[in-house]
Amino acid sequence: MATFEKGILGGFSGKVGNVVGARWRGKNVMRSLPQRGDYTPTENQILQRERFRTVVKFLTPIKGLVSKYYGKQQGDKSPYNLATSYHLKEALIEVGDDFVIDYPKVLISKGDLRGLDNPSITAAANQVVNMAWTDNSGQGNANPLDQLVVVFYAPDLEVFQVFEPAGTREETAVQLTMPAFLSGSEMTAWATFVTADNNKAAVSSYLGTVTIT
Repeated sequence: MATFEKGILGGFSGKVGNVVGARWRGKNVMRSLPQRGDYTPTENQILQRERFRTVVKFLTPIKGLVSKYYGKQQGDKSPYNLATSYHLKEALIEVGDDFVIDYPKVLISKGDLRGLDNPSITAAANQVVNMAWTDNSGQGNANPLDQLVVVFYAPDLEVFQVFEPAGTREETAVQLTMPAFLSGSEMTAWATFVTADNNKAAVSSYLGTVTIT
């Protein structure tokens, strides 16, 4: 891109031949038109695009949560960028010509806070999920008031249900009520602890699956 003060006919806007003129930040600028031609992506490029599409489609609905709890900015890479990179490398399974998310390897958060010990989930009536864990307060940097965050995902519906916060570390058990429309759905779940000020998070735990009744 080039700038100019006075052309033969003064400044211009639009396309003339293979040159485009415009006004940008108070200056007259010119740039050449991009080269166009036949382009056929390679098989590897197609696969990489499909991998990326699968990960982004999965993470986008919980981008806000992942952006808060997936570590710290590293250079020009945001927490969400870091989460995307991890899932591209570690949490995909190739099935024929497609890719699917490897749910046990999904991480909704990443950090140095002490995580959950012995977490479990079970279904109860009226769309309730009972969750339990062991109170490990005082071990390492675990605080009894650390907040529990739980994320459920219904693969068939491609719907997330987030409980933030769902309880505290010292409680050891909570009841989580799902929306009625999720009744009958099999849901995959993950949970983590975050500090009360949201500055630190644990590496999340995979909780398995549960069918909402």
